[in-house]
Order: sequence, then C-alpha cells, then structure tokens
Amino acid sequence: MSKQLFISPQGLQQADEQPPYPVHPILKLFANFLSYLFHPVFVPIYVIAFLLFVEPFLFVGASGPEKMLTLGRAFINYTFFPVISVLLLKGLNLISSIKLKERKDRIIPFIICNIWYFWIWYVWRGLPGVPNYLVVFAFSVFLASSIGLLSNIYLKISMHGIGLGTATAFLCLLSFDPSSANITIYLALAMLITGLVGTSRLLLSAHTPREYYLGLGVGMLAVIIANWVI
Repeated sequence: MSKQLFISPQGLQQADEQPPYPVHPILKLFANFLSYLFHPVFVPIYVIAFLLFVEPFLFVGASGPEKMLTLGRAFINYTFFPVISVLLLKGLNLISSIKLKERKDRIIPFIICNIWYFWIWYVWRGLPGVPNYLVVFAFSVFLASSIGLLSNIYLKISMHGIGLGTATAFLCLLSFDPSSANITIYLALAMLITGLVGTSRLLLSAHTPREYYLGLGVGMLAVIIANWVI
C-alpha cells in the first residue's frame, strides 16, 4: 500500500493509510441500508424471484406451488443456511464479527457457502423441468464463490461485488434470449443498483475501488464460464 504524507506537530510524517473522509450521517445510513438490502446472501434470491414472478418466461406452465417450492429451495441454500452458519461461527468464536470485516474471517464462511451453493446446483441440474438458465445461474454462484475464496488469499475481495457482478452478468446473458423482450429495463436497473452499492461500500470504507471492481469481475467471469460449460 502506498504511503500517505501528513503534517503533525513533529513535522512531515508518513501514514500507512489515508484517513477516511467524513460522511454525512444520513448518507452513511443510506449506504448501510443499501449494503444490507443487497447483501450477497439476498442477491441470488432476488434474481430467482425475478425469474419466477416478474419475467417468468423460463417457467411457462409452472404452477404457483411449484414456483414457491423453487423459491423455498433457493432461500434455504442461498440465505438461511449461510446466515445460520455465520452465526454459529460467531457463537463458537471462530470469527471476530458477523460482518466479516477481516480477510481471515471470510475463509470459513466462503468454504461453508460453497458447500450449500454446490448442493443446490447439483440438485437442480438433476431435476426434471428445471430451466437450463437456472442451472447456469446456480453454477455461476458456486463458481463465483469458489473464485472469491481463492482471491481472498491475496486481498479482501468484495462479496457485494461478487454477488452483484454475478446477478448483473446473468441478466445480461438473459437479454440475448429472444423470449426476454422486456428485460432491458431490469438490466439497466441492476447496473444502477450495482453502482449505488459499490459507492456505498466505498463511502463506508468497507472496501477499496480495486476490491469492489475485482469482485464484479469475478462474478462476471463466473457467468461466462458457467454459460460456456453448461
């Protein structure tokens, strides 16, 4: 990390980090709200709910109970189990904070989430009637988390960036499908949300621009690989 110069009573000195700029309390509150609303454990649920109820061209003919069953499976593996796992890790003092602020705190949660992500992909790929795009998305989430785990060895990669990068890239993939005529506006909205959340993470000093952009890149790369492999 580059050294920063500052003036003190002792003269010109160097600091390891530049002190954070002051952020207005209301702006900080809004940034925290966006960070929680679009937390990585929620983003896959938003995408799948979108496919089920907003643009259900992948689930033509599926009944309401079938859609709710699909959403329930997604919630259990993408949200419930990861959140419970992190709470248990905190209860066992294996991590210092449920916010996973430290890079070392993210290792075990990454590994545990990979197990759930792999399981839901493995189940969906073998179920009849599950759209191929949904299998691609599930594999994308698993790949993104796996690459994020490896990247975490070298720097504190942004989990928000990984989640939103995967979601935005997947919507971009869907936009090339002739059946998804109305998805362009949602893709633009996803890009706007990605930018707002990235700005929020920077305002909260949770990540550097490099860490967030790398997270976005990992998510996008995962979708490209998943679509090529499956």
